[in-house]
Amino acid sequence: MGAHTGNEMVDVPPGRVALSDRRTQRRWSVDLAPYRLAAFPVTQASYARITGRRPSTAHGDRLPVECVSWWDAVRFCNALSRHEGLTPAYRPTADDEGVEWDETSEGYRLPSEAEWEHACRAGTTGPRHGEIDEVAWYRGNSRERIHDVGGKSPNAWGLHDMLGNVWEWCWDVYDAEVYGSYRVLRGGGWFDEHWSCRASVRRRSHPTFQVDDVGFRVARSGVR
Repeated sequence: MGAHTGNEMVDVPPGRVALSDRRTQRRWSVDLAPYRLAAFPVTQASYARITGRRPSTAHGDRLPVECVSWWDAVRFCNALSRHEGLTPAYRPTADDEGVEWDETSEGYRLPSEAEWEHACRAGTTGPRHGEIDEVAWYRGNSRERIHDVGGKSPNAWGLHDMLGNVWEWCWDVYDAEVYGSYRVLRGGGWFDEHWSCRASVRRRSHPTFQVDDVGFRVARSGVR
């Protein structure tokens, strides 16, 4: 892959992350095995090369792809796996209305929200892994537009744009009891105020919705 395509993968060490649900006041810990996460959000060039499509509102090869639904992201992961000769991580359910994650697959997939937060924090415990203007494009410095990936400082593990620029789809259902099939978004975007660009902030969206400040990055199980 070329520079800043969204597929340069970083080895993320194992760890434990604490998650919480504001509605239920529930807190829980998740133990994570080693995995790999893309250093950048998937770019428009990478998305077009694999899918032949350019769905984004803004245009630029090194801009994060946006206006992609959760389903679009899942399909991209499988297409990228097939392109690289890997077994796809996702398979349709028997009724073809859902998708199952084959956790034994080494193919590309979306991170879980626990994986996303663990990687975003990179060993830090505060709301952000650095000073916001140094690590994130958000409403205070973005001039209300999206920016090329990699333009801000990475965190300690070499991951760029974890906060700001585009929200990122995660695998998890947000709150099935209240929101049904809505999926988790993490990280904040270019149009958000600083308080939305924090490691712990959760947002949700319907898996078919396509929004101009929502993209994704890919993960893989294992470290090799």
